[in-house]
Amino acid sequence: MPFCDVSKTQNGGNNGIKIFYRTYGHGPTKVLLIIAGLAGTHDSWGPQIKGLTGTEIPNDAESTIVDQRFDDPDKAEDADNNGGIEVCSFDNRGMGRSSIPTKKSEYTTTIMAKDALALMDHLGWRKAHVFGHSMGSMIACKLAAMVPDRILSLALLNSTGGGFECFPKIDRQVISIAIRFLKAKTPEQRAAVDLDTHYTKEYLDEYVGPKTRRTVLYQEYVKGISSTGMQSNYGFEGQVNACWTHRMTSKDIEAIRSAGFLISVIHGRYDIIAQIYYGRKLAEKLQPYARMIDLHGGHLVSHERPEEVNQALLELIKASDSKLSPHDWSNLPKKDTGLFVMAFEHGRRVFRNLRPARVGAITS
Repeated sequence: MPFCDVSKTQNGGNNGIKIFYRTYGHGPTKVLLIIAGLAGTHDSWGPQIKGLTGTEIPNDAESTIVDQRFDDPDKAEDADNNGGIEVCSFDNRGMGRSSIPTKKSEYTTTIMAKDALALMDHLGWRKAHVFGHSMGSMIACKLAAMVPDRILSLALLNSTGGGFECFPKIDRQVISIAIRFLKAKTPEQRAAVDLDTHYTKEYLDEYVGPKTRRTVLYQEYVKGISSTGMQSNYGFEGQVNACWTHRMTSKDIEAIRSAGFLISVIHGRYDIIAQIYYGRKLAEKLQPYARMIDLHGGHLVSHERPEEVNQALLELIKASDSKLSPHDWSNLPKKDTGLFVMAFEHGRRVFRNLRPARVGAITS
């Protein structure tokens, strides 16, 4: 199984911490997928992995599986050389097969961004498109602020600014879900509450053949949680700490804006975990480089609306590769600075027209 020992590239600061990852697809375009915390693992990007690369088979398993795209291996190689996408998704520290530090202080979005950077170095990726979801989008923001020269584009799905912005909108439904979440001790209990957390009720109540989508997804969630195991208390508390302590300073925002790469902020309108107001607020801070895309979905909009999300991600890659102007990319209202500019120019003209004698009279 592929692991990256992040301590090797972080001056020994994270002794023995290993990050489990998998790569999919082949080609010159590199995409790093950073998933959320709190039980999210690398395979939570399943619909995007398939949508971006055309395969669900990890590269480390390809040697035992016939290439699904071409019967002729030479044709597959030619296609990879002519273009294509390779993606990497991984388990954040504290979840899945990655290491689980026991100290809460070892979980911050900055530390976890360094994990992501170490993984890029491990893969030999000089630059990549970086896409993050929920806590993963916070990590992606920190990574982009830390090494903006290594980011080709940035996609932030269901993101907030951390801290109090992580608090869901408080109502009876959310309080009930929160209590069930904290009490969940088995895969079955966790799966039931995760469905209500991740998706809209409308989506869960739709029929897929003879069964509702809730029934189908419940079985999938129980199977997935059972295979990885319930998240440990160390991992849960550490990742909560990372979200709570996350801050994007004005310096961080300026580092991202100064780099000039294009950004997509993608959000589910009915997300009860990360409210869309905060996603839009972040997009506005990143003007004129950000495009805001709000979709009919919940917190896991990448699963609820996979075709639309995949299309948005592919458009971002294409726009970045074609060097599209940020003013042609952004769909956010332009800030009205007209009055300020007019007043400033008027003041300059008045000062220029002052005679030297008059200036002397004013300053004497």
